[in-house]
Parts: sequence; structure tokens; C-alpha cells
Amino acid sequence: MVSLDLMVNKEPIFTWVSWGPLLFLMVLICGSHAPLITLCKVNGKIPFNPSSCVILIELLKFLVSLVLLVIQDAQSLRKTVSRHHVAPYAVPAVLYAFNNNVMVYMQEQMDPSTFQILSNLKIASTAVLYSAFLQKRFTKVQWVALGLLMLAGACHSFSCTSRDKEGEAEEGMRLHLTAPGLLFLLVYCLVSGLAAVYTEVILKTQRLPLNLQNLFLYLFGIFINCGSYLVTGSNQSFFEGYSVWVVMIVITQVWNGLLTSLVMKHSCNITRLFVISCSMLVNAVLSVLLFDLQLTPLFFLTAALIAGAICLYYYHK
Repeated sequence: MVSLDLMVNKEPIFTWVSWGPLLFLMVLICGSHAPLITLCKVNGKIPFNPSSCVILIELLKFLVSLVLLVIQDAQSLRKTVSRHHVAPYAVPAVLYAFNNNVMVYMQEQMDPSTFQILSNLKIASTAVLYSAFLQKRFTKVQWVALGLLMLAGACHSFSCTSRDKEGEAEEGMRLHLTAPGLLFLLVYCLVSGLAAVYTEVILKTQRLPLNLQNLFLYLFGIFINCGSYLVTGSNQSFFEGYSVWVVMIVITQVWNGLLTSLVMKHSCNITRLFVISCSMLVNAVLSVLLFDLQLTPLFFLTAALIAGAICLYYYHK
């Protein structure tokens, strides 16, 4: 029997007929994020304030969720919502904000290539925490599948960092990592997994409409990111450096956030991990089409590892 991890309270919410297009859309959105950022750059630098972009994304997700709540869940607005319903959503917002600051310190302790490769440990931390908090027992074959997913991520990261824009191998590329850097990395991966799993737990345990839960989640995101924006300060105006590509980033990330919440509510974090892994392939293909990069043998190895992981995790009897 095929295990799809698409059940809540032991009743199927969606079938692959409805899930397929949604997951495919998520893969396309995740895979297009890095190429869109590259298209935004002017003289190799990002011309806009990333914090303003994040605030705008959180605000739009909040507004879309509010509209959907009024349209789809008007009756639920009459329900009494206490601070006990709202308070838990501050936790993932704080965790994500913490991780964003940890990343700044990590840049001083390791090179970007090392971070990109070792950050795939987030797959392991998410899987372990998911198993612990949601009492999901993976089979040995499923653990092997998740291991293949980590290996695929490492292969993709190494492929991206070992070649320049002309697709030629860089000479003398060395990975650099200090002891504090390793500690920061482990904390980063642990917090990342904890934030994702905790979000799934509160979305599933609270008997509230998803649109209302999203309102709470994005409201804290807006406050915390606005605070970060004001504290860090910037000489740029809020919309300075914006272009059509930045608008595309905002729109796609709004969709990505809403779809991710849907997956968290009615599926699981493991499904999200597979979506992120598949998006690496879309990222590579778009880079070839847009920037004339060349696919390396590691790309095909990555694709094979992801395909193998999917087959082992979902279709192994």
C-alpha cells in the first residue's frame, strides 16, 4: 500500500488528483526564486532592501488570508478566539527571525559554498523533530530515502558552487569552516526544523480554519520583520530598487507561503522537503535557459537521487 502522508485524523483530505497541480506549482515557485533574485541584481548587487521585500510579502499574505477568511469562513468569524489561540504563532515568527540573525554571524565563520552544502542538514533535523513531535515512525527504507534526499541536496549545492557562470570548473575552490561556524550551523539547522515542525503542530492541533490561522501567523511575521527593518536601518526608501522582477518575487512568495501552510495543515513537513528538493531541478533548468549555464553530471546524479528517494519513501511496500 502506498503511504502518501496526506491525512489528518486518519481521513484523506485531498487526493493526488487535487494535490498534484498544487505541489507542481510549489515546485515551480520554489525553483524560480533564485533565478528571479539573479535577474533583480544590478551590477552584481541586489538594488532593493530585502527587509522591505519580506515585510511586503508578509503583509500581502495577511491581506489575502483575510479576504479568503471572509469569503470562505464567514461563520467562523463569530467564534470566540482567545489569546491562547493566538500566542503560539509568535513562536515560529521568533524562531525564523532568530535564524535570520544567526545567518549573519555564520557568514563570518564559513564561506558561502560550505554553508550551501552543509545546510542540507536541515532535512535531517526536520525529519527527526517531525518524528518526535508528531510521533511519526519512519521505516528504515524511509530513513534511507531521506538520506538520499540530503545527498541530493549536497550534490546540487556542490554543483552550483564548483562552477562559474561559463560552466567552467573553478580552480582552487576550498571549503572553509571554523568551530564556531559549525556550532552556528547546527543551531541554524535545528531551529529551522523546529520552526517548521512547530508550525505544523499548531496548524493541525487547533480546530480553526486555516485562513484564520494564517492571519495569526502572518500578523506576528509583519510585526517582527517591521521591528527588524527599523532596528537595522537603511538609507534606502521602502520601494527603492524595485523592478518587475522584484514584483514577481513578491507575488510568487505570497503564493508559496499560502501553499506551504496548506501543506502543513493537510499534509506534512516531509512533503514540503520533497517539494524543496524537486525545486532544485527546476532551479538548474531555469538557470540554463536564462543564464546559459551548463548542466554538470552532478545535476543528473541529483535528479536520480531525488527520484530514488521519492520511490523509496512513498512507493516502497
